[in-house]
Amino acid sequence: MSTSREAAATARRKRPTILDIAERAGVSKSLVSLALRNDLGVGVQTRERILQVAEEIGYRPHVLARALRERRTMRLGVALTSLENPYHTEVFAAVEDAADGAGLSVLLAHGKRAGGHLEERINALLDLNLDGIVVISSWADPAMLQTVSRRAPVVMIGRSLEPVDGIDSVNNDDEAGAALVVGHLAARGHSKILHLTSSLRPAGLARRHGYEAAMRAHGLEAHIRVLARTRGGALQPDLDAALADGYDAVFARNDVEAADVLDHAWDHGLAVPTDLAVVGYDDSMLARRARPRLTSVHQPRQAMGARAVELLIERIDGRLEDRHEVLSPHLVVRESAPQA
Repeated sequence: MSTSREAAATARRKRPTILDIAERAGVSKSLVSLALRNDLGVGVQTRERILQVAEEIGYRPHVLARALRERRTMRLGVALTSLENPYHTEVFAAVEDAADGAGLSVLLAHGKRAGGHLEERINALLDLNLDGIVVISSWADPAMLQTVSRRAPVVMIGRSLEPVDGIDSVNNDDEAGAALVVGHLAARGHSKILHLTSSLRPAGLARRHGYEAAMRAHGLEAHIRVLARTRGGALQPDLDAALADGYDAVFARNDVEAADVLDHAWDHGLAVPTDLAVVGYDDSMLARRARPRLTSVHQPRQAMGARAVELLIERIDGRLEDRHEVLSPHLVVRESAPQA
């Protein structure tokens, strides 16, 4: 028994510390601490040398000690609209990866596509005394989020109608993404391009406005047609009516709705893309697994999640001014609407 205790004690003594880093790098303990916190007072070459030594000897910061020293929990909350939409889960994964890289753990709250429930879950996160909250949704009431931000920093991933004072945001340029779709379909020779949407949320409205503006820009204003349906509502008879009128391309608000169009085409003997070209939005896992594989607008989810965590850490560290960042999407072309 004593041998086991001695072995455990030896293992604990061998755990690298900042004193080991300081000795090996030839610097002071305080300079090592500053470098590990990425303090601007440390020269670039000195910081790189310290970080290299830390990696070589296998140093890992003691998260609990850091939390106690900085009076932080080292935990972030993430609230999202729906686990059913692969876009939301993929953005959450990006946030979690970035948080993990910063030594932070993450707690998830699911809004279940209900604004009131989402707000309840955000308040529940707040009661856990977290260091900050990332909201992957536009469903939460801005006034409520402002109240939350007085107790903990908040960063929103997703578009709101107006920027919310005291809250940072990271968004995708939805209008630009819609313009990419119309431009691609027009280059394939499509003029009657239908837009399918089931959302009146800010991102959905922005994609609709982007579609309409792009159709006008390509001289196709006479063919602007929006099929607005309730969430989960049947595509028939409206889609059939559009197809009967000669519409041979569909730009769907997201990949989930684009998959519904692919299902409709299959059920009615339509060949994609020969009879009907289909384009989605988000470039989620669904786009890569659908058959035929779905052409879709790629939102930079990894960059959005990483930037959200960076902004949150800046807020935690004391930044007061608001930041609202918009990242550019790009079109990923696949079999459902290949190049002309």
